Amino acid sequence: MTTVTNEIAARSADIVVLGIFAADLVFQADRLPTIGETLLGRGFSIGSGGKGSNQAIAAARAGGKVGLITRIGADTFGDLARSTWRAEGIIADAISIDAGLPTGAAFIFVSAATGDNAIIVTPGAAGRISAADTAAAGSMIAGAKVFMTQLEQPVEAALAGLEAAWQAGVITIFNPAPAIAAPDNIWRFCDWTTPNETEAAALSGVAVDGIDGALHAADALGRRGVRNVLITLGEKGALLRGEAGTAQFPPLADATVVDTTGAGDAFNAGFAVGLAEGRSAEDAIRFATAVAGLSVGRPGTAASMPTRPEIEAALERIPSPIWMRR
Repeated sequence: MTTVTNEIAARSADIVVLGIFAADLVFQADRLPTIGETLLGRGFSIGSGGKGSNQAIAAARAGGKVGLITRIGADTFGDLARSTWRAEGIIADAISIDAGLPTGAAFIFVSAATGDNAIIVTPGAAGRISAADTAAAGSMIAGAKVFMTQLEQPVEAALAGLEAAWQAGVITIFNPAPAIAAPDNIWRFCDWTTPNETEAAALSGVAVDGIDGALHAADALGRRGVRNVLITLGEKGALLRGEAGTAQFPPLADATVVDTTGAGDAFNAGFAVGLAEGRSAEDAIRFATAVAGLSVGRPGTAASMPTRPEIEAALERIPSPIWMRR
């Protein structure tokens, strides 16, 4: 195994993302097959995926200076990852290459009718991301303005990264996806948590079937120690429950939905860029809403992430939030 960590201290990043890369194998069809059934699909593509990589790419396109901490295999999919990161200008000094395991991959079903998706992810080499990887990238994390992670890699690594960033005074974003069991002490290192409806329900034990349910789920998560809860609600936008107050943020007006794959990653990336630029919570969420709203209008994950000029133009089509409590 070759570990590429020798230059981590040499280059700084405003946003550091800990997470996985997975090659996205995207199948478009009318529906998912049942067990034992074979269906003819309507389309197929291979692209760059994995929540950590998606968020890093989206943040870089949105104008952020981004560093990524992850592991990949010494294979074709790993080559795809590295060429993608180079093209996007992502600082990849904290990337480890594991010759013993393949690079992660994801099966993605996309409904031809609605654009909705179902995903199976195998992290491969990224399943070995550990607290040691975050420790090796300690200077990069401490020098950042925002640190963001998810739960596709081992939770121990996420906890170590959040704690290191929090202790260094770096803004922390915990995107708890997928919604798996996490240690109770992880929440106190979170300035922000950004679950979607399904994840918020699973983590809080509260049904999220509308704004009222989202408010109760946000309160339940807040009681665990996280300072700000931001729940994404799909076509209903997003709900903020935090230090700035409580508000519903409508989605991008007149957004066309082609493929929702990666929409959550786009939102988180835009939010991280907004916070790293010193925007208020309200303005950062509006920026994130623009990024996500543009991404769903295009097929693919990383390929769907918009550029900064596109985002700036779309901000004019973001409705004002509905404040419930300040």
